[in-house]
Amino acid sequence: MISVNEALGRVLALANPPEGESVALDQAAGRVLHEAAISRLTQPPFDSAAMDGYAYHHADQGQPLRVIGESAAGHPWTGTPASGTAIRIFTGAAVPPGYDRVEMQENTRRDGDMLTITEPSAGAHIRSRGCDFSEGDRIEPGRVLSAADIALLAGMNLPQVTVARRPKVAVLAGGDELIRPGENPAAGQIICSNDLAVAAIARAAGAEPEILPIARDTEDSIRESFDRAKTSDLLVTIGGASVGDHDLIGKVASALGMERSFYKIAMRPGKPLMAGKISGMAMLGLPGNPVSAIVCATLFMRPLIQAMQGLPAQRPIRRARLTHPLPPEGDREHYLRAQLLPGDDLPAITAFDRQDSSLLSVLSKADALLIRPPHDPARKAGEIVEYMPLFH
Repeated sequence: MISVNEALGRVLALANPPEGESVALDQAAGRVLHEAAISRLTQPPFDSAAMDGYAYHHADQGQPLRVIGESAAGHPWTGTPASGTAIRIFTGAAVPPGYDRVEMQENTRRDGDMLTITEPSAGAHIRSRGCDFSEGDRIEPGRVLSAADIALLAGMNLPQVTVARRPKVAVLAGGDELIRPGENPAAGQIICSNDLAVAAIARAAGAEPEILPIARDTEDSIRESFDRAKTSDLLVTIGGASVGDHDLIGKVASALGMERSFYKIAMRPGKPLMAGKISGMAMLGLPGNPVSAIVCATLFMRPLIQAMQGLPAQRPIRRARLTHPLPPEGDREHYLRAQLLPGDDLPAITAFDRQDSSLLSVLSKADALLIRPPHDPARKAGEIVEYMPLFH
């Protein structure tokens, strides 16, 4: 068995370099920018008013001003400023060269065309040309585009951007005992839930998952499933055969020329984890127990999908204070399902009493995985421990 960190390093090595594709801006939110986006214009493209009021020259402050025009957004004033004059101006409108201040209308008094500034403001209330961004400014690749990024890209006059192609992830559950949700289980049958959960994690990480038909416990069925997944970037198998996890999965994968990176890691839940490549396609073989599959998908599949899009692998480790004592740990890294509560300096964390890897109800209540290193000594209430947040 290898350690979790070593296993994660080998899993990330399975990622091929990301490929770019051009998408319209309205389809780019949540995608990873693959090529630098370069602004095609300067914003604002002119000095503009920061509020409604009157534009004038600071040197004329303190004397009556004659209003000689008006500038509104999209309708700039094209006259020539002169000493002792002002123009009515609205937020976002162009400030003509020659005027260097905008006074808010609340601080003025107007009588016909004559204007008096009653309480001059301290600031100029002008947004200078290019104060937001300039032509040629760049947004560098390697970031997940947010709604704010989309607004910025639109302001840069970019109708489309080049983003990383979403990895195609085939998710395969196997076992004669499995049936789909909504079907009536016969004796010895159970509902297949793992592939749905793993596909949801893959989708949240930016992939395009495909849930394959449930493979039966025969080499032919598994081989057919592998063939169906051959155009994917990543094949994720869950469970193996009724006689033992991955017995048939591993056998078929080896027969197809799998380059195995490892099999089994020193962790729980999730000891039987397999990783490698088949004909250039990455493969992860997750254990069949529901909690084990979901924990392993969170720890290994999610970072792999991120790496496939050019993102740095994220394994966010945070700290919290125990609310209760814990016994000594064994020789495997342990990820306990836990709940977080507010604390004085750090969050408070409570591990559930029941940690069986089949208990989906416990995992559904958990919002964190409390990490116990191998051979971790007994812990007292109040001690600081590490955890990973769970993303529901």
